Amino acid sequence: MKILLIFNPFAGHGRAGRLLHEVEAAFKESGIHAVLHSTSYPGHGTEIVRDADFSAYDGIVSAGGDGTLFEVVNGYYQNPSKRRIPLGILPVGTGNAFARDLKLDNSNWKEAIEIIAGNKLRKMDVGKFRTEGQDYYFLNILGLGFVADVTKIAHGLKIFGNLSYTLGVLYRTLFLSSDRLRLEIDGEVFERDCTFVEISNTRYTANFLMAPNALTDDGLLDVTIANKLGRIRLLQCFPKIFTGEHVFLPEIETFQAKKIKIEGRQSKILSPDGELTGSTPVEVECLEKAIEIYWR
Repeated sequence: MKILLIFNPFAGHGRAGRLLHEVEAAFKESGIHAVLHSTSYPGHGTEIVRDADFSAYDGIVSAGGDGTLFEVVNGYYQNPSKRRIPLGILPVGTGNAFARDLKLDNSNWKEAIEIIAGNKLRKMDVGKFRTEGQDYYFLNILGLGFVADVTKIAHGLKIFGNLSYTLGVLYRTLFLSSDRLRLEIDGEVFERDCTFVEISNTRYTANFLMAPNALTDDGLLDVTIANKLGRIRLLQCFPKIFTGEHVFLPEIETFQAKKIKIEGRQSKILSPDGELTGSTPVEVECLEKAIEIYWR
């Protein structure tokens, strides 16, 4: 088996780079020829995958966190090769929310290599969104409002790992606001004063169980809407997001949908897979079982 290995040595505060020799040795021991391409700057992973000749490989592996995976998936869909190859996940980054849905985290990356070596495949859904005249793709989540603001803050606190998102929540609560949004969910129109909107393909956002009922292969995206909340109420509700119990709160609405459109009076920054890309208005759709993932 020959795979294209997209490796982010800066993932996990440099932990990934320190693991590189072990990772290469583990691939070799598993009988996998890993052609290494290390990323050097934001967006590099997308460029490498976009320009790769897929016919030369049996698969592609994203080694890093959710940001690396976002780059790899977008390069995958920009690649003109007729042949489509499977995608593997090697969780060696800070945030590994998609891997967490696969019951993997950065403590068991060797197991991830064993799964890739097993060459068993599972088709999974892909989220597609159009913003500012461009198409992007995600495997994990797309958020806006409070959750995107928290992501922006968390980027500056990555030294704290997944705790950076919790710290971001507490800081952003001091400047809490809501936005009037128009949402079209599978053709049904809603107007809401929203604290945040999260569109999930997976159950987890960082270490938050944002969409407890989400499935990665049901052809649907799970929409979580937090209506207007005060600071004290937000802090009261916040612990429930770790267990998924927030979906039972009266301020929370949940939907499942194939297509979603969102617009508002003011443009809001978007946060796909823990990155900051694009802004509203945005159109989102679920591409059912559109990619093959190495899995048990």
